[in-house]
Amino acid sequence: MKTARLQVLTTPAFRDWLRKEARKSGVSVAELVRTRCEQRVGDEEAALAELTALLRKEVAATRASVRRDLDETQKILDELRARRKMVPAEMFPAKDPA
Repeated sequence: MKTARLQVLTTPAFRDWLRKEARKSGVSVAELVRTRCEQRVGDEEAALAELTALLRKEVAATRASVRRDLDETQKILDELRARRKMVPAEMFPAKDPA
């Protein structure tokens, strides 16, 4: 395998964590980073991606439904307000300030 050097800046705490993880795995920090970055998408990640896509689709459908319902509600309110204007004022008793 042909290699190339890559320098990454990180916090001392993250560097120490990488070293600890590499030691636990019995590999170098470079090998740990390579293997973790090259891992294929696992079954759980694939399921999560599928669920995320489904959730996005359902959120979009729900938003559209809510917009339609709000539009319909606004039309009903407008109609009620228009009808109310046609009714004589004496049909609406004044509110008692007490």
